[in-house]
Amino acid sequence: MAETSETRYRVGGMDCAACATKIDTAVRRVAGVADVSVSVVAGTMTVRHDGSSNLKAIEKRVTGLGYSVSPFTGSTAPAQDHGPHDHHDHGDHAGYGHDHDHAGHDHGKKKIEGLHGHAHAPMTGSWWQSRKGRLTIVSGAALIAAYAIGHLVPAVASYAFVIAMLVGLVPIARRAIMAALSGTPFSIEMLMTIAAVGAVIINAGEEAATVVFLFLVGELLEGVAAGKARESIQSLTALVPKNALLEDNGQTREVPAESLAVGATIMVRPGDRISADGIIVSGESAIDEAPVTGESTPVRKGVDAVVFAGTVNGDAVLRVRVTAAAADNTIARVVKLVEEAQESKAPTERFIDRFSRYYTPGVVVVAALVATVPPLLFGGSWGEWIYRGLAILLIGCPCALVISTPAAIAASLSAGARRGLLMKGGAVLETLGKVTMVAFDKTGTLTEGKPQVTDIVAFGLSEAQVLSRAAVLEQGSSHPLALAILNRARADGVPVPPAFELEALPGKGVTGKVGSETLDLLSPSAARERGALDGEKDARITALNDEGKSVSVLLVNGVAAGLIAIRDEPRADARAGLSALKSAGVKAMMLTGDNKRTAAAVAGMLGIDWRGEMMPEDKQRVVGELKRQGFVVAKVGDGINDAPALAAADIGIAMGGGTDVALETADAAVLHGRVGDVARMIELSKRTMRNILENITIALGLKAVFLVTTIAGITGLWPAILADTGATVLVTINALRLLRVKM
Repeated sequence: MAETSETRYRVGGMDCAACATKIDTAVRRVAGVADVSVSVVAGTMTVRHDGSSNLKAIEKRVTGLGYSVSPFTGSTAPAQDHGPHDHHDHGDHAGYGHDHDHAGHDHGKKKIEGLHGHAHAPMTGSWWQSRKGRLTIVSGAALIAAYAIGHLVPAVASYAFVIAMLVGLVPIARRAIMAALSGTPFSIEMLMTIAAVGAVIINAGEEAATVVFLFLVGELLEGVAAGKARESIQSLTALVPKNALLEDNGQTREVPAESLAVGATIMVRPGDRISADGIIVSGESAIDEAPVTGESTPVRKGVDAVVFAGTVNGDAVLRVRVTAAAADNTIARVVKLVEEAQESKAPTERFIDRFSRYYTPGVVVVAALVATVPPLLFGGSWGEWIYRGLAILLIGCPCALVISTPAAIAASLSAGARRGLLMKGGAVLETLGKVTMVAFDKTGTLTEGKPQVTDIVAFGLSEAQVLSRAAVLEQGSSHPLALAILNRARADGVPVPPAFELEALPGKGVTGKVGSETLDLLSPSAARERGALDGEKDARITALNDEGKSVSVLLVNGVAAGLIAIRDEPRADARAGLSALKSAGVKAMMLTGDNKRTAAAVAGMLGIDWRGEMMPEDKQRVVGELKRQGFVVAKVGDGINDAPALAAADIGIAMGGGTDVALETADAAVLHGRVGDVARMIELSKRTMRNILENITIALGLKAVFLVTTIAGITGLWPAILADTGATVLVTINALRLLRVKM
């Protein structure tokens, strides 16, 4: 069996919901093609094929339909061959070639104008500067001229309207023929062509010309409306500055951001946007992360803190070591992830696709019956009933119905990405709304993942003196508990004089001297061995342990001088986030490998059910048990040690700050690690499903109304095309509301 390869293309000019079907049908007919996945909202096509496939034949088949096509090169940055006019392309992500020369994708600058009947070309300026806009204007001018000529010379009026109609219809008819030859006879272009030609035959040339013009206006309006959806991620991409200040051999020089190599050091001045993902190597400043993560207030960051490309440096000079090339920075990966996600169809979308395959031919059959049965069987007027049949043909366009689901999903995926909520496709987005149980990891998910000093108990000294002496002993250590003590000392501004004769006591603690004092920071068991603890101090230690805290005992010259308790504290928003889940009717549970005493303490603070002392396989087993009990389970973890449970759950959600693991391991990811974002993700899913239901109701409802009124003779060709265009525009605008959802 030949080895299967996969090639991904950027397709420009997909301008209506039926476009993907036409391309899919045509490409599947090419020898050697095993599978085709076309995304209208992403403007992409993925082709799986064997070695016998002629890639040029694939591209020729697509361009023959009137679309531009170019293979992705190097990375998945999109080509800029389908500007914001391409209606139904609601994934703002799809345009991240818009201002992306910084990522080094030269192919993104290509502007390929296809033979598309709707004048598909990049809309880099106003709508009237596009080929589609110009065609609509020329068609409108021809229609006005026909009216003027008909008024001045009534004898030639019918010919004038036929000529005006042909101005807009010829490119539409050309695409209809191409689509029919490629296996899609029931395209909207074909329905439009038959209706217009039929109208001329029954001497309704004026209406035919007007309907063609209205069709072009509708297509243009749809493109403008849908283009708004793309602006969200386009603006996100544009946040990354094109230039950076590179430190090189002690000198600072300005270079293109795309040229920055991993490991390079850049300088970021106050007020500048950070030009690459990286780690701060010197300086401390408030970073405004709102454009990337949605954080409402600037975050104070210092040495070793992670910063993202596109965020804004506040009040001090920073030196940053680059950790990701331009094509791989957080914004580029988020955009890429959202784009790929939109190729993953939701169950509802797959159902609508199947339904539409039978819907359009069904409408054609109904139109044929309406046009022929009354005249043949009941003596009706042929002209009148053919006119009604032609109107029904126009009503039969499936665009509004087919776009109802992907438009809403694209808008939701984009809206989520803008707020650091990443979902890998429509199926994930749809399932999230059905979640009834969320199982959380503890460390780094419900808690910060960084131990903090919670209690300082002094015996004979002040708390500051106890903290100062403990910090003296921990200087130079990278142990998490040591870092917690040093961070607290730094925050409280206590002095930390240098020590000498520092020595680690394996399994017990650390010892050293400062001036005339011998200092020891020991575990409670090691302090007991020294005889330094009495009953009262032991009781204090036990009480702190019961709260899930680790305790160290400070000895000064062999005498207990204080206790320092440390615990990994819950995230600031953990309790509120869990409360939001509860309000939404979703249960929550904590699964942790920590000892039961620590687990019980943290769970008690958060008011959540828990299971402790669990290995990864135990977490996986519990997730399975919850599913068998009838819960739809989302597992939230760090994406590494929780991998088995994440895979076992209906939805795996990774908590992370833009790491590869957070972006790629699970079904969904919460970029900036807020517990409340899990509830926001579920709420976004529910909003999306409501929006899809509204869209389907609009699409089918309008068509049903006009189907009845057309058969009854109340409405004709003009209202029919307005109903089709109106439904598509309404569905598109309704989906765009999801971009403005407040979360």
